[in-house]
Amino acid sequence: MVLVVMAVATPAWAEPRLGAQGGEGAPHRRQDWLVPTQDPLTLSRAVLFRPAGNGPFRLAVIAHASIQNRLRRAQMPQPDYPGLTSVLVARGFAVLVPQRPGHGATGGPYLEDQEGCDGAQYGMSARTTADTIMAALDFMRTQPFVRKDAAIVVGHSAGGWGALALATESPRSIAAIVAFAPGRGGRADDRPGNICAPERLIAAAKELGDVAEIPVTWLVADNDSYFPPEFSQRMAAVFAAAGDSRVDFRVLPPFASEGHWLAEAGDAALLDPLIAGVAGARMRTPEVSAKKKP
Repeated sequence: MVLVVMAVATPAWAEPRLGAQGGEGAPHRRQDWLVPTQDPLTLSRAVLFRPAGNGPFRLAVIAHASIQNRLRRAQMPQPDYPGLTSVLVARGFAVLVPQRPGHGATGGPYLEDQEGCDGAQYGMSARTTADTIMAALDFMRTQPFVRKDAAIVVGHSAGGWGALALATESPRSIAAIVAFAPGRGGRADDRPGNICAPERLIAAAKELGDVAEIPVTWLVADNDSYFPPEFSQRMAAVFAAAGDSRVDFRVLPPFASEGHWLAEAGDAALLDPLIAGVAGARMRTPEVSAKKKP
């Protein structure tokens, strides 16, 4: 008896593909995307927002907050930062909000784990988060509607901490970084102002600042219970003193009942003045800039 073995090809639709995952919608041409991470087995689920027109647009990548609790990370919804995205799109940016590995629908390994409290590896955590942001940023630069220069990175909490590790990049590649309450290990044991291994976090901020060159806008609300203003100022000071990066540190008025969520829940009117200096004036659309002078 002859046994015939037939190969069954995997249908193309079963293989995830990078790029757009459907059509555009509201607001701001919202579109689901898959973008690469530093882990070849994990693709980041992301949302993209764009102004009208074909570009090329400057790129803004928004890096979200994180949490050590595994179950809550797995339940994290897709972040979209509506106020920030509205501000950035209005100023002419294509805005990508990727969900990093170990979070929500993206899944995969939690690569940026700080590894506990007493021996927290904050520098390693920042650089791993930065690698994820950079993988998304580099991929988006291959898109025809995205400029290859003058990107900005806007990070929130753990995402902001990772963004600080990108201050070593070329200023031509990344023009500016905006960090909303950057850090790791904040509000440990759910106690306001309780930071896990605070001196290790300060030391890591100095380590990151040693090689920093890109301008950083460092923002914290007065009622941030994760990284209170006094502690945030210490981090910003050692970061700025260590390297060549210019740091604009600002304490903002209290926001709602918890200032740590300003970047995520603040509206466009509140957020626009905070990033106007790094985002610049609204760029002309290609249709306008292409008009010939009379």
